[in-house]
Amino acid sequence: MKIAMIGSGYVGLVSGACLADFGHDVICVDKDPEKIVALRAGRIPIYEPGLDELVANNMRAGRLAFSTDLAAAVAEAAVVFIAVGTPARRGDGHADLSYVYGASREIARAMRGFTVVVTKSTVPVGTGDEVERILRAENPAADFAVASNPEFLREGAAIADFKRPDRIVVGLDDERARPVLSEVYRPLYLNAAPLLFTDRRTSELIKYAANGFLAMKITFINEMADLCEKVGADVQQVARGIGLDNRIGSKFLHAGPGFGGSCFPKDTLALIKTAQDHEAPLRLIETTHAVNDQRKRAMARKVIAACGGSVRDKTVALLGLTFKPNTDDMREAPSLAIVQALQDAGAIVRAYDPQGMAAAREMMPSIEYGSGPYDVARDADALVIITEWDAFRALDFQELARIMRAPILVDLRNIYRRADVVGHGFTYVSIGRSSVSLEEGSLVQAAE
Repeated sequence: MKIAMIGSGYVGLVSGACLADFGHDVICVDKDPEKIVALRAGRIPIYEPGLDELVANNMRAGRLAFSTDLAAAVAEAAVVFIAVGTPARRGDGHADLSYVYGASREIARAMRGFTVVVTKSTVPVGTGDEVERILRAENPAADFAVASNPEFLREGAAIADFKRPDRIVVGLDDERARPVLSEVYRPLYLNAAPLLFTDRRTSELIKYAANGFLAMKITFINEMADLCEKVGADVQQVARGIGLDNRIGSKFLHAGPGFGGSCFPKDTLALIKTAQDHEAPLRLIETTHAVNDQRKRAMARKVIAACGGSVRDKTVALLGLTFKPNTDDMREAPSLAIVQALQDAGAIVRAYDPQGMAAAREMMPSIEYGSGPYDVARDADALVIITEWDAFRALDFQELARIMRAPILVDLRNIYRRADVVGHGFTYVSIGRSSVSLEEGSLVQAAE
């Protein structure tokens, strides 16, 4: 099947490469000629494990190509996916759909024969209706169907998520699109991936509802972590205790500095705005968004407290800057708010991230950057783990104690056991951990 993927950003590139790997003939289109030149040369503009090899293999096989010529790609395609950005709109927080609608106008003028146009971008309820209206207005004679097929890709595990999905959601109001999209995803039948067909508006809402619920789950365990610190409980054991209940599940119950990235912050805000516009406010999601926003600066206050109440002229070393490991994405990362709050309090900030340094330098040019964990930790007054990269899970605390000015570790991801760190003379601060460790079998002074 010939497929055009409009947009070669994160979603478009991953989706296009995976569909090509299924055997389809895919052209990924982008308006940025420099990006297309780089992709044709095998240079991937984002970090996603395994993506460079996947792209290279399918380019060599002749199934994946890159172009700036939208009209030519659409004219040959049976299916056209719209995978352009939908950032939060400045001023009101609604999803900015200008790229979606702009792509729709160009697609309308280029379609030849029956074409299924699919919104892959995350879009508010009713966007498919407007896309259909635009297509009809721009090309009244066109033969097409508009469908919704939201993505559910986790950065750092996107290829596995695409090839072994929990479900594939397809929303359509024109039954002619059903067999076409069934054929697109036919290779996944062997994996028994559920293909859920709904009407178009329901499909659009499923994506926002899923992200809203997961964001709420993260915020719930973060607030439970705060309570655990006050009452002397252990949030990790609480999470395990409730996560073993199949009705709740264990995923997204890891306490930390708050959620970030390209999806949860903007999607919860867009969902809030949509609900308000339709006079059906989502109070739980409103609170989730607000609590998460406040939590990030609260993590800086935790660092300041660990340093004795002041970081004025002290050096704070940060490990991890991206919003999660296995990505170079700095969008809405907790580190941004934490760094700003530490600098507001007078701290000298040094940082290291395995993949996010280039993006971080553009967003935070005023901090120092190091070549590794021990480089940034040298002569530091505190070491803070913000992102749980594997490279930070087996630090040499004996060496850190030797090179740091003050042995203080603030572990915002709970990747260490207190006894292992305190045993090397460190003050250890974590998230929602009990002052009594059952593993250690003794009372341990809590730094929190």
